[in-house]
Amino acid sequence: MAIAAAPERARYWVVPVVRGILALVPAAVITFSQNHSPEFGLLVFGGWAVASGLITGALSLRFTEERGIRSFFVIAAVVTVAAGLLALTVPGGLPFLLYLVSVWAAITGILELFAGLRARGRTPAARDWIAVGAFTAILAIVFLVLPLDAVTAVGLLGGYLVILGVYLVIGGFSLKWATSPADAAPDAPGTEQHS
Repeated sequence: MAIAAAPERARYWVVPVVRGILALVPAAVITFSQNHSPEFGLLVFGGWAVASGLITGALSLRFTEERGIRSFFVIAAVVTVAAGLLALTVPGGLPFLLYLVSVWAAITGILELFAGLRARGRTPAARDWIAVGAFTAILAIVFLVLPLDAVTAVGLLGGYLVILGVYLVIGGFSLKWATSPADAAPDAPGTEQHS
């Protein structure tokens, strides 16, 4: 178990760190903007979703070891880019923002949660996948069920991105620092041969 997980732990940490940084950028934009209109929310969500989907999808293809888990993240990346493109190109108000974010969050949250549950015990990254998947699924429920006004909806989106960003950056560096030279040494030759 530890031998199989070590190569992914040693290399995968880049994915959550980059993903976390990508989430913190729109979080800062929302935080420091006085405009919390639905159009602004769609613009920020759309820009983040396209960039995050493309970059995270590419990094997941490169650094995720297990093919089945990799496919979950590729599907999530495609859904994220599609949601971003819809947010940027389809004119819509608050109902569209709430619907789009809730559908995106439900699909990607469930995919990440399922990936984490499936990989539990095989890679230390599974813990973070479960937490982020559950948190994203909760965002879907909040956007779908609660009667939100525009200011609250955009504010909640910004809050979600802050928590997501901080959690992923900490989780990514925890994966990096968890790899000690003693853990990595036995796997180094095998890792180089399979990469």
